[in-house]
Amino acid sequence: MNAETPKMLPERPRIRQLDEAAVNRIAAGEVVERPASAVKELVENALDAGARRISVAYADGGKTLIRVTDDGSGMAPEDLPLALARHATSKIDGSDLLNIRSFGFRGEALPSLGAVGRLRITSRARGFDAAEIAVAGGRMEPVRPAALGSGTVVDLRDLFYATPARLKFLRSDRAEAQAIRDVVERLAMAEPYVSFTLRDASGGGEGRVILRADAEQGDLFDALGRRLGTILGCEFAENALPIDAEREGIRLTGFAALPTYSRGAAVEQFLFVNGRPVRDKLLVGALRAAYMDVLSRDRHPAAVLNLSCDPERVDVNVHPAKAEVRFREPGIARGLIVSALRHALAGAGHRASSTVGGMTLGALRPEPAAVPSRIYQMDRPSQAALRVAHAGQAPIAPELAEASARYELAPGPDEADESAVRRPLGAARAQVHETYIIAQTETGIVIVDQHAAHERLAYERLKRQRVASGVAAQALLIPEIVELSEGDAALLLGHAETLRALGLAVEPFGGGAVAVRETPALLGEVNAAALLRDILDELQDEGASQTLQSRIDAVLSRMACHGSIRAGRRMRAEEMNALLREMEATPLSGQCNHGRPTYVELRLADIERLFGRT
Repeated sequence: MNAETPKMLPERPRIRQLDEAAVNRIAAGEVVERPASAVKELVENALDAGARRISVAYADGGKTLIRVTDDGSGMAPEDLPLALARHATSKIDGSDLLNIRSFGFRGEALPSLGAVGRLRITSRARGFDAAEIAVAGGRMEPVRPAALGSGTVVDLRDLFYATPARLKFLRSDRAEAQAIRDVVERLAMAEPYVSFTLRDASGGGEGRVILRADAEQGDLFDALGRRLGTILGCEFAENALPIDAEREGIRLTGFAALPTYSRGAAVEQFLFVNGRPVRDKLLVGALRAAYMDVLSRDRHPAAVLNLSCDPERVDVNVHPAKAEVRFREPGIARGLIVSALRHALAGAGHRASSTVGGMTLGALRPEPAAVPSRIYQMDRPSQAALRVAHAGQAPIAPELAEASARYELAPGPDEADESAVRRPLGAARAQVHETYIIAQTETGIVIVDQHAAHERLAYERLKRQRVASGVAAQALLIPEIVELSEGDAALLLGHAETLRALGLAVEPFGGGAVAVRETPALLGEVNAAALLRDILDELQDEGASQTLQSRIDAVLSRMACHGSIRAGRRMRAEEMNALLREMEATPLSGQCNHGRPTYVELRLADIERLFGRT
C-alpha cells in the first residue's frame, strides 16, 4: 500500500433496530449457557408457581430433550403468548427492582429458550381449560386446546438447533447430565418441603430415575437435615452441625460440617440467599475464613447455608444468570457467617468426624475368606468373669512375657477409673509405639495421637493468651513508607483500627503513601510492602482480610508444635488421662492445627464385626 495514499474513510456505520428473533438469541446467550441453565430457569419458574411436586426429565444430556412437569398454579390460555414475550412476567410490576421475592423476575427465560430450541408449553390454571403453545427458533404458533389435569408441562427439544455454533461448545452427554443433576440438587436443598424427581429419558420411555427426593415434614432443621441426607449422603448428615444465628435482621441457617469432614475441593459448599442458590465471592470467602484456624490450605469445608433477610437489603439483579448478589451491608453478612460458624465449631468441643473411624475400620478389615456354613458364638461374658479369667492367666512362654513388657500399660479397670470410662474419651489403658494412647470408653476404644492432640491444646492456650493480652507490637526505628494508589490507601486506612489490634500500625503519609510504624512482634522482620499488598488483595476481593491474622496464628501454631509432647516420649497413666480430660474440655481438640484428626473412635460393635463375633 502506498504510504502517501490518504486513508479512506469507511462508509458511515448506520444504527439499526435488531429484530425480535436476534434480540432473543442474544438474550439466550446470557441466560442459557448450557442445558443445565435451561433446567434451572424452568424449575425456578415451577417453584415461583407454588409447585409442591416437580419432575425433570432429560435425554442426551439435555441436548435433545428437557421436560419439566409441575403441579403449580398454571397459566390461563390468554397468558401463554405473553409468557413467550420478552420482559413479560407475573412476578414483579417493574416499580421496585429491590423488593424481589421470587426466583425469576426478568421475563427472559422462556422467550430465550424458544429462540434457540423447540419449546412447547402445556398449562392449566384453576377454573380454565388446558391449552398449549409452541415456538421454534423464535416462530410462535397459535394457542391450541390441550389435555392436562393441572399445573404446567414445559417440553424443550433440540436445544440450540437455531444457533448450531453453540452446540460445539457443549461438553459430553455425561458432563451435561451431571450439571443438570447439580442444578436440581441445589434447588432441592433450597426447598426441602417440595418433592423432586430427576429422570434420564435417553432412549425413550419414562426413563431411569437419577434422583428422587420426597417432600419432607417437620420443622426446618429436621426437614433440611433429612433432605441433605438424601442428596449428600448420611456421612454429611452425621458430621454436620446445625447453624442458626441472627445479626441485625440477617439470619443464617443450615448445616456446617466438622473440620475433620473436609474435602479436597470445594464440591460440598452450597450457599443460598433468601433460598436462591448463589456462587458469591463474599460468602465463599467468609466460609473459608470461618474454618481458617482448623483447616490447612489444601482442604475445603463442607456446608449448606442460607442467608435470609429483607429483599431490599440484597440486590439480585447484578448477574445475567442471577448467580451473584450484592449486599447493602456486606460486612454484616460476612461477619455473621464467620462468627456463627466459629461458635458452632467451638461448641462441638472435641468431636471429630465419624468418617475417620469408618476409614480406620476399612483399613483394618481382613480380606474376605470362605464363610463356614454355620458359626457358633458364645455369649459375651460379664466384666467380673473376665477379670477372674485374666487373673488366672499367665504367659505361656518367656517371649510373650517380654513382648507384653514393651508397652507401658495403664492400670486395669478399678473403682478409681470406672467413672473415667464413662467420659467421652474414656480411660487410658495403654501407650503404644510411644505415640498413640489407647483409651477404653463405654462403647468401644479411642486411639489418640498424643503429639497432634497436645499441639492443638497448646495452640488454643496461646490463642487465649493473645486475646487476653493482645498482640505485642514492635516499633520500627525508621517507619517504612509504602506507595499505593489513593484508592488502595483509603481502603487500607479504613481498616487501620482492625490492623492495629493485630499489631500493625499504619498511618497516612500524603497522597497514596502510607507509613508503617509498628509490626507484630511475633512475625519478626517483615516485608511491610508485600504484607500490605496481600492484605489489600483480600480487602478488594472479599471485603475483609485474614492475611495478618493467619500469619500470627501460623507463628502460634509453630510455637505450639515445638512446645507439645513429641512422638516417642513415654507417658505415665496419669499424664495420658490428664491429656484426655483436657481434650474433652477444649474446643476444636478433635483436629490438630492442620485439620487432621487427633483421635479415632472405634465402636465395640464394629470391632466385633471385624472378628466375626456378630
